[in-house]
Amino acid sequence: MGLNDPQWGNKNNNGGPPDLEDLLRKLNARLAGMMGGKRGTDDGGAGRGGSGNPGGASPKPFFGGGIGLIIGLAALIWVGSGFYIVDESQRGVVLRFGKMVEVTQPGPRWHLPFPVETVEVVNLSQVRTVEVGYRDNVKNKMLKESLMLTDDENIIDIQFAVQYFLKDPSDYLFNNRAPDENVRQAAETAIREVVGKSKMDFVLYEGREQVAASATKLMQDILDRYRSGILISKLTMQNAQPPEQVQAAFDDAVKAGQDRERQKNEGQAYANDVVPRASGAAARLIQESEGYKQSVIANAEGDASRFKQVLVEYEKAPAVTRDRMYLDMMQQVMGNVSKVMVDQKNGNSLLYLPLDKLLETTRSTGTAGEAMVAPVTTQGSDSNAAQRARDSLLSRDRGAR
Repeated sequence: MGLNDPQWGNKNNNGGPPDLEDLLRKLNARLAGMMGGKRGTDDGGAGRGGSGNPGGASPKPFFGGGIGLIIGLAALIWVGSGFYIVDESQRGVVLRFGKMVEVTQPGPRWHLPFPVETVEVVNLSQVRTVEVGYRDNVKNKMLKESLMLTDDENIIDIQFAVQYFLKDPSDYLFNNRAPDENVRQAAETAIREVVGKSKMDFVLYEGREQVAASATKLMQDILDRYRSGILISKLTMQNAQPPEQVQAAFDDAVKAGQDRERQKNEGQAYANDVVPRASGAAARLIQESEGYKQSVIANAEGDASRFKQVLVEYEKAPAVTRDRMYLDMMQQVMGNVSKVMVDQKNGNSLLYLPLDKLLETTRSTGTAGEAMVAPVTTQGSDSNAAQRARDSLLSRDRGAR
């Protein structure tokens, strides 16, 4: 039965689909009438010949029952074709004559069979991928998509892949004619905007992750404005480099930059080695000078205090103090001398006093109050000349004072 049948959508059904049982009953009656008319003609001829059923009657009830059974089975199959199952990761979109009616949840479902209603089952958990700048392989480049201009007016070649999944099946099916192509165009638009606001070195090296994150956010905003029902999962940068025509020059520039950084690091390392040592030496000199300053001040104060004490004693007994000072001075002078040469006035003798030998002899004997006198070498005098020379020297010095 065609859709333009006069019985389709009568008043009793209020503009809706016709009663299925009524249609089957009318169809069965028409088929039985058509087939029954032929049978009746054949039977009538037989009756005229004196055979067949009396009165020319045909077995219409028997034939009509078989046709009804076949039609019933066909109707049962047609009704059963409306059952479908939606998995947990899927959603079903029911269409009635091409218009969306509802979105069904996971589980067994039923809809009016074709051609009244159809169902589109959409997988929401499937990760879909589109490639920008290449197809299937990074070597298979699409230069029209991959070449981009940076903020410092350099051209770079970028290939990346976008992974996404669906969040709204109705928007995905009906708001966009080519969803995958829309994702690719939105991705290209977003990455060109981000790269156009960035420097070349930033895009190629330290800023690749930031470029990908910014492009992902911008692409999601574009797709949301389109009401595409798509949620961007990840943007992966496959390759980012200068164009092949300037790759050699760019490599040289990169090597020069690396050499510059290496020399800077070496200079910084040398500075880190020299500056602390110079600072330590300067601090040590400052501390030594401070210590010398304190030492000189302390020595000067000590000498001044000792001089004041000597002055007090000198004022009490000048002669004794003077002799004591002379003896202390001679002790200091002679304490560092091992040999003494004495020249007498008005004489031709030269005395030699081996004081080191005398000290050694004194230490070896260890007798208190006694001094071992070593042999004295004279020129033209005896052993008592040394004693006389000492007495003469002491008396001369005292007369000079």
